[in-house]
Amino acid sequence: MKSIKHVPVIILMAAAVLPACKAKKKVVETPKPPVTQTPPAEAPKPVPAPAPAPTPPPPPPAKPNFNFSNIQFEFNSAVLKTASYEILDRAVAEMKKDPSARFVLNGHSSAEGTPEHNMSLSVERAGSVKTYLMNAGISGDNLTVKGYGESKPATSNTTEEGRALNRRVEIKVVK
Repeated sequence: MKSIKHVPVIILMAAAVLPACKAKKKVVETPKPPVTQTPPAEAPKPVPAPAPAPTPPPPPPAKPNFNFSNIQFEFNSAVLKTASYEILDRAVAEMKKDPSARFVLNGHSSAEGTPEHNMSLSVERAGSVKTYLMNAGISGDNLTVKGYGESKPATSNTTEEGRALNRRVEIKVVK
């Protein structure tokens, strides 16, 4: 009976010792196969995009058309007629194509009034055109004003229509 007394003690000892034994067991790992590095597969070389078709060179800028005429004025005045603004705006656009071009503004008048008055009136008209052009961005250094008075009529001064055509400024390129 003495041995039955010791059974609970043996069970207790076995319960305490058994987990400790499992922890002390040598863990054997299964060996892994050696890792060999294989070079990465070469990526396919990108196919170069076809070269874009060469764009044709831009056409050369159009030569400026310096053929300006019909810049008209009110009677006995250096005030531009309304129809002249469109002509002057086109003149400005053409003049800006060649900023180095130089121009002479030739002022004219009809035969009404004294020659002295017509001469000063023709200079004032050319000055009005110069002011308009400068306000539109044309360099004043490229503009010269000349007055001819009634000495170079475009048409006869015998009719009102003729006199109206003689009240003008002509823009000429200096060569």
